[in-house]
Amino acid sequence: MTNKETFIMDFKEIRAENLPLVGGKGANLGEMAAAGFPVPPGFCVTTSAFRSFIAAVPKEEQIYSRLNSALDLEDVRKAGRYVREILLNTPIPEDVSLVVLQAWKETGIHEAYAVRSSATAEDLPGASFAG
Repeated sequence: MTNKETFIMDFKEIRAENLPLVGGKGANLGEMAAAGFPVPPGFCVTTSAFRSFIAAVPKEEQIYSRLNSALDLEDVRKAGRYVREILLNTPIPEDVSLVVLQAWKETGIHEAYAVRSSATAEDLPGASFAG
């Protein structure tokens, strides 16, 4: 599996079984594209790319410890600020950024895009609270 296959998946190659890599909405876009629905060109950044980013985060264990030790709403807020600061200051690994930028260029840099970001488990039937 190449980095391109690991870190991004084109809508045309995504199927329902790719749900752990691209989430429910990504898997549905792939299935609709395969069924012939008019899905615009696009791609998903996979959970493999996310795991690569998290592996590059300094203080990864401290982040989880801080999150696990939050006891009340104020602790959660403080932990959120702490984690946000670390994540915002962590560069995306070069192999991930190169693959994503290449996919964007191949799709068309002068197009309009919809960007959706959520946990892959967020779209599962037992975890969805939308609507």
